Amino acid sequence: MTKSKRYPLEVRERAVRLVLEHREEYPHEWAAIRSIAGKVGCSEETLRGWVRRAEVDGGVRPGTSTAEAGRIKELERDLRRKEKALAETAALLVLSKKLEALFQEGGEEWK
Repeated sequence: MTKSKRYPLEVRERAVRLVLEHREEYPHEWAAIRSIAGKVGCSEETLRGWVRRAEVDGGVRPGTSTAEAGRIKELERDLRRKEKALAETAALLVLSKKLEALFQEGGEEWK
C-alpha cells in the first residue's frame, strides 16, 4: 500500500495544462499523460484523474463539476441539520402531548 501524496495546486494545474496543450503531439492522450506524469513526478492515473476533472469543470466532459459537488455537499449537510432539528422538535411535541395528558388525568392536584 502506498502513502497518499498531496500535490500543490500549481503542480496539478501545470500538469493538466501541459496535457491539454500537448496531447495532439502524441499518438493518443494516454501517451501524453504517461510522458508528462513522469516529468511532473506523479502517477499516470493521478494525472489522468486531474485531466478528467478539469474537463468536467470546463464543461468539455459531462459530469458533476467540483463547484456543483461542493454545493451538493453543503446542501446535504444543511438538510441533515434541519432533519435533526425537525426530529428533536417532533420528539418534544410528543413529550408535551404526553405531559398534557398526564396533567389532565391528575386534575387539580397538579395545579
